[in-house]
Formats: sequence, C-alpha cells, structure tokens
Amino acid sequence: MKKPLSKAERTKNFIIESTAVIFNKKGYAGTSLSDLTNATGLTKGSIYGNFENKEEVALAVFDYNYGELTAMIQLQINVAITYQEKLMVYPLVYKNIYNDVSAKGGCPVLNTAVESDDTNSQLKDKAAKALLKWEKNISSVIAQGIAAGEFKEPKNIRQIALSMIALIEGGLMIAKVTDDPSSMDIVLSTVEGIILRMLVAPPADQM
Repeated sequence: MKKPLSKAERTKNFIIESTAVIFNKKGYAGTSLSDLTNATGLTKGSIYGNFENKEEVALAVFDYNYGELTAMIQLQINVAITYQEKLMVYPLVYKNIYNDVSAKGGCPVLNTAVESDDTNSQLKDKAAKALLKWEKNISSVIAQGIAAGEFKEPKNIRQIALSMIALIEGGLMIAKVTDDPSSMDIVLSTVEGIILRMLVAPPADQM
C-alpha cells in the first residue's frame, strides 16, 4: 500500500502542478514570483517555505512536465508488440498530442534547452539528460529490432536516433511558431519513413 503524502509533499506537488504550464510557456526568466502566487493562491512565504528559490521550483516543474510526456510515450511503447510499432509510437504520439502540447507552450525539453543553453546550467543539464535518455531509448529499440531480425542494421544507429529526435522537436517548433499544424504532420511522415526504411522487408511503396 502506498504511503500517504505528507501535508508538505501535497503542497509541493500542488505548487509544481499549478505552475507547470506557466514555466513551460514563459520560461524560467519570464516567470515571476507574482505568477507563482497568482497561480497557486499561496503567499511568497508559503512557496519559499517549500522551495528554496524560484530555480528549485523550475527544476521540479521540468521533471513534472517531462515525466508527464515520457509516461504517455512509455505506456504506448509497453503495449506495442513489434519493434517497428514501438518506434512508430513517437510520431504517432506527437501527432496525437500536438494540440495539447502546443496549448501548454510546446515541448518542455525543447523550451528548456533553448532558454537555458547559455543562462542556467542546472536547467540545461536537465534538458541535456532528457535528450540523451531519449536518444538511448530509441537506439535501444533499434538494436533490439536488429537482433530480432526485424530491422536491417543501419550504418549508424545513433544517427537514426538523433535524426528522429531532431525532426520531432524541429517539427514542433516550426508548427508552433508558424501556427501551422500541417507542418508537424509533414515532418512526422519523414520520421515514419525513416522507420519503415529500416525494415528487413519494407512496404512496396517505401522501397
């Protein structure tokens, strides 16, 4: 049985969940203390009684936003049967959740990476670790697919994984900044093509 959360833990979770969209939309620098108090209805003292400073809130919020996204993807990967289906989860999930992600300010990994690149080493480290984990997960599925005889071995597995990530994140950025969701569909079809071309026996229209 799960141990009930303490009052302090419940308050921290409330602060994180209440400010998640704000940080993702405005970024660390653009989010003010008044944004936090307005979103939570708590006083400055209540917020900083649970977090040392705004940066600590932002770091916890990144973990929350990233965790929400990856949990959704992992759930689909776990029920997928073939390795092709497991890789196809990425373009399919991002296609299905584009509107929701866009309404919440876009991909938390991309947003955090761009903002923190030269400004916040801790947030940059969080984004870097998320991207490296994503690359590792895709590479692992490709390697397992090769071992199972489902995929042809590409010249460079890492190149495939990084290309998929770059296309997905780039597609999100282009679609959001141009307000054109069809851009995302075009880019995701390229990701699907990359996956299909690895199959030992690709569909005739993909050869």
